[in-house]
Amino acid sequence: MHARGNPDRHRQRQQKLKTQVATRVAAATEQKGILIVFTGNGKGKSTAAFGTATRAVGHGKRVGVAQFIKGQWDNGEYNTLYPLGVEFHIMGTGFTWETQNREADIEAASAVWQESKRMLADPVLDELTYMLAYHYLDTQEVIAAIENRPPRQNVIVTGRGCHSRLLELADTVSELRPVKHAFDSGIQAQVGIDW
Repeated sequence: MHARGNPDRHRQRQQKLKTQVATRVAAATEQKGILIVFTGNGKGKSTAAFGTATRAVGHGKRVGVAQFIKGQWDNGEYNTLYPLGVEFHIMGTGFTWETQNREADIEAASAVWQESKRMLADPVLDELTYMLAYHYLDTQEVIAAIENRPPRQNVIVTGRGCHSRLLELADTVSELRPVKHAFDSGIQAQVGIDW
């Protein structure tokens, strides 16, 4: 027995794992666009979505982004992806607790949603969950647009408190939960890290 364990046992466990993974890969035969949801109260929902969008661009896929609840501030994702041909539509009003103008927020959300419906070509719908939770957009219309997208089209939706119907419709859901956040300790949000 070595200090790091039995090498034969390790090899057996890894072979068993390899067989299990190969079985799952062989069983996955359907090809279709998927709906991915990144939700939860933890940091990283938009980051995960933009990581996926960057990967798609790197493979020559067309990507469009609709950012809800984003202001006019400098946007690292835009700065990186727009020059690579990614179409962006940004609500531009900022956080709803800053605007405090429901009608203006609904109007801005509707304008971005109209662009989202038009481009529905591998979109990232960043912070869309809030637009449904605040009733800025009609939930049934959003669901119908996502359900009726082209069959091979992928969609990513981000935001806290995702509507149950979107969760049911999604093919992949990741829930990010907060464990610890620098901001809670009084550390300022940083360009390039937090936005």
